[in-house]
Amino acid sequence: MVYAIVRAGGRQEKVEVGTIVTMDRVQADKDGNVTLPAVLLVDGDTVTSDQKALEKVTVTAEVLNDLRGPKIVIQKYKNKTGYKKRQGHRQELTRVKVTGIK
Repeated sequence: MVYAIVRAGGRQEKVEVGTIVTMDRVQADKDGNVTLPAVLLVDGDTVTSDQKALEKVTVTAEVLNDLRGPKIVIQKYKNKTGYKKRQGHRQELTRVKVTGIK
């Protein structure tokens, strides 16, 4: 069983070949692929966490689609002063499918 822990948009995700991951928006190359940096690699009983060895590891993924996350409402209120502020936010996301760990 081969899997890797990769950096995916400010977070770390455990991925195997075929895993679909939703992460912060990333730009794909002209073929629609993305390379994710590996933090840890597990190949059967061997665990690789050495930085120099991980530079040779490539985790490739194909971009499935770009989407936006759910709406988050931010409200600020101060008592007795009449101050109210309401703001919304939707995070830009990308859904990718891992195609290879080498």
